[in-house]
Amino acid sequence: MSNDSKGKLIVIEGIDGTGKSTQARMLAEQLRSQGLQVKQSFEPTNGPWGSKLRASATSGRLSIEEELELFLKDRRQHVDELIQPTISSGGIVILDRYYFSTMAYQGARGIDPLEIRQANESFAPQPDLLLILDLPVDLALERVGVRDGQANEFEQRDSLQFCRDLFLSLQDEPFAKLVDASRDIDEVHRQIMENVTV
Repeated sequence: MSNDSKGKLIVIEGIDGTGKSTQARMLAEQLRSQGLQVKQSFEPTNGPWGSKLRASATSGRLSIEEELELFLKDRRQHVDELIQPTISSGGIVILDRYYFSTMAYQGARGIDPLEIRQANESFAPQPDLLLILDLPVDLALERVGVRDGQANEFEQRDSLQFCRDLFLSLQDEPFAKLVDASRDIDEVHRQIMENVTV
C-alpha cells in the first residue's frame, strides 16, 4: 500500500543495540523544533495486541503463527488509529520498528519474509523514508550487554545476523537509506538529518 497522503512516515529500523529509540527521539525533537507536527511511536505498541506480544517475551514465547497474527492485529490498529490519521492530516510519524522488523525477527523463526511483507503491505502504508541503522553483530551484542553466550533467542548471534542481513537487503529500496550506527550518537543523528527532507 503506497502512502499517497500529504504527511510523511519515517521508519527507523535495525538490530538490537543500534540506538533506534534514541535516534527516533532526537529526530522527533529536531523536527518539532522546526514547528512541524510530529507523532513519535513504536512497535509493538502498548495496545492490547502489542501488550500480549511484550508479555510473551517474559512469560514464554507464543507459536510463530500466534506471534505473527498478534503483530498484524497490533499494526492494523496502529495504522488505523495513529499512522494514517496523522499522515492524512499532514503530520509526520516517526516509528521505532515497523513491519520490516517483523520480516526480520519472525523471518529468523522460519516464516518467509516476503510473505510477511505482502501480508503487511496489504493494509500498512510504505514509509516515505526507511532509515536502516546498521551495526556489526558483535558490536550490537556488546552494546546490549550480552556476555559469554548468555542471551535470549533474539539476541543470539545467528538470529541477529539473519536480521542484520535482511535489513541490509532493503537498502536498495527507493525509500531506504543506510546509516552507520557504529558512530557516536551525535554523528548518527547528523547522518539521519542529511537524509530527512520535510
